[in-house]
Amino acid sequence: MTNKVDVLRQLHTDEALLQVVNVWDAISARAIAELPDTKAIATAGHSIAASHGYDDGRIPVELMIAAVGRIAAATDLPVTADLDDGYADAGETVRQAIGVGIVGANVEDRLKPLDESVAVVRAIIAAGEAEGTGFALNARTDAFVRGGDRPVSESVADAIERGKAYLDAGATCIFVPGNFGEAVVSDLVAGIGERRVSLIGFPEIPAPERLQSLGVARLSYGPLTQRVALQALQDAALHLYRGGKLPEDLPALN
Repeated sequence: MTNKVDVLRQLHTDEALLQVVNVWDAISARAIAELPDTKAIATAGHSIAASHGYDDGRIPVELMIAAVGRIAAATDLPVTADLDDGYADAGETVRQAIGVGIVGANVEDRLKPLDESVAVVRAIIAAGEAEGTGFALNARTDAFVRGGDRPVSESVADAIERGKAYLDAGATCIFVPGNFGEAVVSDLVAGIGERRVSLIGFPEIPAPERLQSLGVARLSYGPLTQRVALQALQDAALHLYRGGKLPEDLPALN
C-alpha cells in the first residue's frame, strides 16, 4: 500500500502528464488496466452512483466504499477514488477506503468556507498517516463548477487561493474541474504550481500534449467515459433492433 501511494504521488509530479481514464466497476477497471499506457486507475463517483441507481453525490458511503474496493481488488495498479465531498466524516471515509485498497482520492470542497475545507484536507492526510500508508489526495475545488456567473478572474483567484491552502495542508495535487481554455489553464498552473494542477477533459480544455507542456499534472475524464460506453451500448442495440448482427471478432474483455 505504501509503495502504491508513493507511485501515485510520483506519477503526479513526473514531467509526463498523468492521464487517467475513469472506471466505475471491476470489469471496466480490468479493461483499462490491460492497456500498456495505463499507469493508475481512477474511479468516477458519478458513474458509480449511476450504476447503483443514484444521482451524482447521493450514493451512500457504504456502497461507494464497497464499489471502489472491488475495483482496487481487480488490479495491481494504484487506484485513486472519487469520494465526493468525503461524506459526513472525510477522515473516517478515507480510513475505510484505505482499508479496501485505495491509495488516493478526489474529495471536493463544494465551495464551503475555506477554513472548513482546509480542515477536511488535514483530516484526510491525518487518516493516511494514522493508517501508516499515507494518502495521495487530489483535493478538488469547485471554484468553477459552483462559481455561478461570477467573472472568470474571480474563479481563477478563488481556485488558486484554495489550491495553495490545500497543498499547504498536505494535498498532493489540486483538481480544478471546469470547461475553460489555455489562458485559464496557464493562470492556474502559474498560481498553484507546475505539476500541481489536475483537470477534466471537457471540450474547451487543451489537448493532452499541450497540457503537459503547460505543466499540468493530471487529466481525467470523470463520467464522460461511462457516457461513451453507454452510447456504444445504445448504438449496438439500435443496430440489432434494425436487423443487424454483432461483430464476430469481439474481444472477450469480460
